[in-house]
Amino acid sequence: MRAFHSNWTRPFFSRHSVDTVYSIDAAELLTTALSALVWRRENGSISMLCDTTAQDYYKTCELEFLWDGGIQTVLDEIDSTIDPICFWAAGKLYALHKFGAPCVMLDTDFIVWRDLSTRLAPHKLAVIHREQIMPDIYPDARALHTHRPFDFSALDWDALPTNTALSWFADADFTEYYTQTALDFMRAASPADHHLTYMVFAEQRLLPMLAKQKNIPICSLMELPELFYSGQDWFTHIWGFKQQMRQDTEAYKHFCTRCATRLQRDFPSAAAHLRTLSMVSPYFASD
Repeated sequence: MRAFHSNWTRPFFSRHSVDTVYSIDAAELLTTALSALVWRRENGSISMLCDTTAQDYYKTCELEFLWDGGIQTVLDEIDSTIDPICFWAAGKLYALHKFGAPCVMLDTDFIVWRDLSTRLAPHKLAVIHREQIMPDIYPDARALHTHRPFDFSALDWDALPTNTALSWFADADFTEYYTQTALDFMRAASPADHHLTYMVFAEQRLLPMLAKQKNIPICSLMELPELFYSGQDWFTHIWGFKQQMRQDTEAYKHFCTRCATRLQRDFPSAAAHLRTLSMVSPYFASD
């Protein structure tokens, strides 16, 4: 199966001063490496779709080897009408638009430990899990403002949102429809003070709404509680742990050390290179 990671750096520079040098922290870099290498071992090819800034960073760190499908700088093409602060995940949707189905869209903080082919093959569309409609995160159309027309009327607002940290798209026509509609919304949006509702609408709520329009069932690979407990032998998603690590230095060090240890055990040649990088070298065991 073909998969892709994505990295759009414009949100980074929207949060930092113009003279900031782009960088990726140790935990993110280590999980990216594990995500790519384990995917290749268990499932197939993976590419990185990013912009030139990200590509230059990976090249400077000599990390191109992580993605056997290569690095593609398609995210340079995202137009300036999409707000990178509000739509920080626009890059993954644009990457999906360019990469095309069939494919797996995989976040860099998501690791798939086992072969997914037999679980995904029967389905046109699959996601890691569905989410409940919490009004403060998933409000109705009255909370979403646009400066140019966008048709909300044909959407089913009872469709449960989807988490797309891992998602499978097998239908090329539907993938084009979803990504184009999401991009149209992001270009039309006039976000006020609650950016999260706009981003999750474009990424996680439009997908099930449009799938319902097209009569495409969605396979949920797990329920959310299962992912964090019994699902760990299949999947690891770091997203929920990131805030805790930001607040707990020891938890951060412990996590990075565990990642480095796993890389040394399972991918020794990759680990040998990674340990030469100053941002992650402290977490690797000495010889």
